[in-house]
Amino acid sequence: MKFAEFKEGMVIKGGPVTVTEEEILTFARQYDPQWFHTDPERATQGRWGGLIASGWHTCALAMRMAVDSMLHDSESFGSPGLGAVRWRVPVRPADTLRLDARVQGVRRSTSRHNLGIITWSWNVLNQHDEIVLELDATSLFELNSVTE
Repeated sequence: MKFAEFKEGMVIKGGPVTVTEEEILTFARQYDPQWFHTDPERATQGRWGGLIASGWHTCALAMRMAVDSMLHDSESFGSPGLGAVRWRVPVRPADTLRLDARVQGVRRSTSRHNLGIITWSWNVLNQHDEIVLELDATSLFELNSVTE
């Protein structure tokens, strides 16, 4: 999507993506090697009653869905950061996730005419319609002309 296509209040959907046990293990072993993410047998005895994905893995999946559904052909070039990030429900092997991104604001920078700014909230839901991840994001867009 191009910056000009984003409108305040719109909801953009992404996914679905199904998470495999192997993906959970591979990500966690490299980036978040806590036992409840890396040891399926031990995880059955833990608080979550089984293996769960790292929250950072869930964020990476959300980002992939966002790129695939709206950012891949856009003028987006980065983000100054995230607001709140909340992991609501654990992601488990075989969960199917989808992204609902609600645009909160669309504006041009008052100091840089070629900079577009979008604020939005992302919800990632599983196949049971449970929110597994909520986050508030800001995305920056490089605009070529004042009329975009």
